[in-house]
Amino acid sequence: MAAVESNMMPLGTVAPDFNLPDVISGTNKTLNDVRLEYGLVVMFICAHCPYVKNIEEEIAVIARQYSDLKMGFVAISSNDASTYPEDGPEGLRAQAEEFDFCFPYLYDETQEVAKAYQAACTPDFFVFDEDLKCIYRGRFDASTPGNPEPVTGDDLVNALEAHLEDEPIIEDQKPSIGCSIKWK
Repeated sequence: MAAVESNMMPLGTVAPDFNLPDVISGTNKTLNDVRLEYGLVVMFICAHCPYVKNIEEEIAVIARQYSDLKMGFVAISSNDASTYPEDGPEGLRAQAEEFDFCFPYLYDETQEVAKAYQAACTPDFFVFDEDLKCIYRGRFDASTPGNPEPVTGDDLVNALEAHLEDEPIIEDQKPSIGCSIKWK
């Protein structure tokens, strides 16, 4: 399991639009379909990655909490399902059902959306404000598989709390670390 760091999209970048199938509902979703009043969290995750498996339960908890506070959440998987079949729509749907994801889970078969977001690894997190400008990108928290750090979501939660309280978001943001996106 070779660890890869996220590319750290420049702060202020406007969220690239997308139109992708949701593995849960079977309908396509766009950026405007998933954003809420205060913005959007875009997560590049997948079903097989141990870095995602380490945090997927807490992702579900935080998404439920902040969706109630009018922050949208969306997960996108861009992995090549021909080499990682569990990251295809059926495997993603099973993951979403197991952890009761309350957000759309989109499949980026062409990998164009991952490229537009400069996503490099799973998990990779991006927070966009109400104007869809990037205000946070990086890690969920300091935990990784096998290290003693607890899974808390603190890095993401701190960014969301600062945004919702109209406070400055720390600019010293740490990159996410995870499995590389499985490019075709």
